[in-house]
Amino acid sequence: MSLERTEGSPDSPISGNRPPYPGAQTSKPRNSAEAQGTSRDAARHDDAAGSDRTPGEAPRQQDVKSKPKEFSQIKLEMEVRLPALADDADVGVEKEQIVTRDGKADLGFSGVLLVSAAPACASNGHWKEYRIYQTNSGKHVFSRVTRTVFVDEHDGHDADVFDPAPSSVPSQLLRSAREMARSRPLTWMDAAVAFFGYDPLAKTLYRKLSVRFEERI
Repeated sequence: MSLERTEGSPDSPISGNRPPYPGAQTSKPRNSAEAQGTSRDAARHDDAAGSDRTPGEAPRQQDVKSKPKEFSQIKLEMEVRLPALADDADVGVEKEQIVTRDGKADLGFSGVLLVSAAPACASNGHWKEYRIYQTNSGKHVFSRVTRTVFVDEHDGHDADVFDPAPSSVPSQLLRSAREMARSRPLTWMDAAVAFFGYDPLAKTLYRKLSVRFEERI
């Protein structure tokens, strides 16, 4: 059975330029007289900015105009589809999975994608994707991907595994903390909350699982 990457394709070098987030507009002078005045004002400003530089000195950082960021065309297409994700159709389908992790070995296993969640739109060209998998051996895998539409930035991939077996060191640590606090066995949902927290996207993920995560008082 072939391995399929479950969290989207890598960044593409295909890129283009568009106004920076959240959608700046370029202002234009209303007439030629105003344009000439604007040019004279800009020239005076440049002369004043450079008057304290010695001959041959390189322009300071504030003298250099910022270059617009380049956008990945593939990432822009992913952003437009939010909150839909490329692997939504794979939810509940058993197959070989690969979950990417930064700075660690990727996770490969046979199992199913239980649930995924993404926001309705990107914030300043960035968004997160949450996923929970269940392996055929009874473990749960939690994945958090941070996406960016900018070519000069990289996606972030973080993942963790919950093993209910007592021999699992992470399970032992989490179980000890939970038993000390509430005197009950740790579940994979407890581990999911420890990984994702309670931000709005995490709550959306839990609701899709039809699991009650509210704290009863």
